[in-house]
Amino acid sequence: MELKIQKLHPNAEIPQQATAGAAGIDLRACCDAPIVLQPMQRMAVPTGLAIELPNAETVALVFARSGMALKQGLAMANGVGVIDSDYRGEVAVLVVNLSSKTIKINHGERIAQLVCMPVLLPQIVGVDALSDTERGQGGFGSTGVK
Repeated sequence: MELKIQKLHPNAEIPQQATAGAAGIDLRACCDAPIVLQPMQRMAVPTGLAIELPNAETVALVFARSGMALKQGLAMANGVGVIDSDYRGEVAVLVVNLSSKTIKINHGERIAQLVCMPVLLPQIVGVDALSDTERGQGGFGSTGVK
């Protein structure tokens, strides 16, 4: 698969895999000055990049970096960012500071990871009823914890 990446800002960095076994590529902050996030503050951190996915059967997903989440409390404000195949704007990372301390993000700092995945595009069929299963409508802990 080929992922085309365009630099929208001259100081943006083209992402790379950190290791040969990494599932994603690291996205870096692209900012003229450090970004300061207060506790519980949300922000869109620019990357200075735009991408072009190969087709409509592909999606790019933006995930938090686990080390930053654990050590600093930096999480994705939207859980997982979804970049559709027809989007050509700047990739921004929507973050939230879940810690009780201020977090500073510097230019070039790895802030998220981008993973490309296939998309199953279903044929939508409206029905009057769904098939029965043993579980049925049980959810939210209905199967227990042990």
